Amino acid sequence: MLGRASLTDVARAAGVSVGAASKALRGKPGVSEATRKKVNEIAERLNYEPNPIAQTLVSGKSGSIGMFAADQGSFSSPIMAGVQNELSANGVTVLLSNAFGDVRLERQCIDALLARNVDGLLIVNHNTNIRPPLHEEVPVPVVYAYAASSDERDCSITVDNVEAGRMAVRHMAEIGRDRIAIVCGEASSKAAIDRLQGAMEMMDELGLTPVNIPRFGTWMAEWSRQEILRLIDAGTAFDAVICQSDVLAMGALDVLHTHGISVPQDVALMGHDDWGPIVLNTNPPLTSMSNALDEIGRLAARRLMDAMDGKPSHGVEYASCALMRRASTDC
Repeated sequence: MLGRASLTDVARAAGVSVGAASKALRGKPGVSEATRKKVNEIAERLNYEPNPIAQTLVSGKSGSIGMFAADQGSFSSPIMAGVQNELSANGVTVLLSNAFGDVRLERQCIDALLARNVDGLLIVNHNTNIRPPLHEEVPVPVVYAYAASSDERDCSITVDNVEAGRMAVRHMAEIGRDRIAIVCGEASSKAAIDRLQGAMEMMDELGLTPVNIPRFGTWMAEWSRQEILRLIDAGTAFDAVICQSDVLAMGALDVLHTHGISVPQDVALMGHDDWGPIVLNTNPPLTSMSNALDEIGRLAARRLMDAMDGKPSHGVEYASCALMRRASTDC
């Protein structure tokens, strides 16, 4: 047969009506199991593929979802890749709209996706700060990835940064380090606040106290350089440094090297975020906490598909972070 087989071709070859063939292929009642099996075998032999336009007209669904990205950077991109991989494996098309960091464009981008008759929306942010929900008149299911919605009725998927902070301290304790310094990021960042909370909880459980008073600063390497220099100049003894990002850890490593302090022999060092361009290219390679970004994307995609099938989830679900152990903490 030349060209793509149609539903009519399948029905004719199976000796059934077009309606019966359609029911058999879509798993609908009204046909016998023998007919269902025969129709599906013939459809496979003829390389039959459903007409997406016809499917949309019949089901009222477009077979696509809209994904809005507030920004496309080192955190958003792996999440979007996870979403894309999960949905494409389930035959769902992803339409992407990107605001490139301009918060004023969000409403415009969302409306543009809705105009394409998407069956659901997935909202991806580049940080974990709580965000406002979309305007209430959105007519399709919505799932938020990385930045949770402030409305507990919504479904949000993010990373457990409190647990990440706990795991970082536990790791340092397990390798025998008990004079731990903590270098924090920005005070306005929920990730920084949560990671510090987790770290302090675990230190308290282990009977430890940080050698410094953890202070919020910036996410820039210069901030961690200043913090480590402050410890060295004060003569503070420390055998481990936990930085709340890999960029901060890179700045700390620079100062430690400059002052002849060996990593990890003298001081074990680790970061957060597991950002490949940094952690794999420092000397030594950097231990870091992974944010499980791909898994966040996959989980968000699954929850959206569930919601589109009439089984919505509510509240915040946390993807498990993971310790990526490398030479900077391995003596």
